[in-house]
Amino acid sequence: MVLKMLCKFKNQVVPRETILTAVWGQDDYFAGRSMDVFITKLRKYLSHDAAISIANIHGIGFKLEVK
Repeated sequence: MVLKMLCKFKNQVVPRETILTAVWGQDDYFAGRSMDVFITKLRKYLSHDAAISIANIHGIGFKLEVK
């Protein structure tokens, strides 16, 4: 669901709170930590393709960058 949401808004910033409430149903500390772990795993999985990356936009959210 996280990757699907990032793909839907590729090359655009998706607010952290939007992902948290859509996927985990809440925006709290523990859900945030779970999302951070999940994003780390996605980055590792996508690292094989240099044209795709997930950027953390500090204080805002995440951005799937497709070149």
